[in-house]
Amino acid sequence: MKIAVADNAKYGKILVDEKGMTVYLFVKDTGTQSTCYTQCAVFWPPVLTTGKPQAGAGVDASLLGTTTRTDGTVEVTYAGHPLYYFQKDKAPGDTTGQGVNGFGDLWWVLNPKGEAITTK
Repeated sequence: MKIAVADNAKYGKILVDEKGMTVYLFVKDTGTQSTCYTQCAVFWPPVLTTGKPQAGAGVDASLLGTTTRTDGTVEVTYAGHPLYYFQKDKAPGDTTGQGVNGFGDLWWVLNPKGEAITTK
């Protein structure tokens, strides 16, 4: 799994996967542990990896990491935040999950420093 930075017209530089699909953080997560399981993970699938995540263009490799989910799969983290996709994002560059309040808290895209971009 490779995480890279892409230019987004509305939010500036945001994190994406190697296919250009936007990744999000969940405010409810504390530390590197995911709180998004069952129905939450259907709408917000975790960004999973089978090896060490790779840093693409613009990404600080030292901020990339992983966390093991309760089912044993390995989720990519960035700056300590578990990363997720949004089910309604269909094409590279889609950001339909930005600012959504779901499953108990907000979902945000991330900048290259790993900080939430809270513009709606």
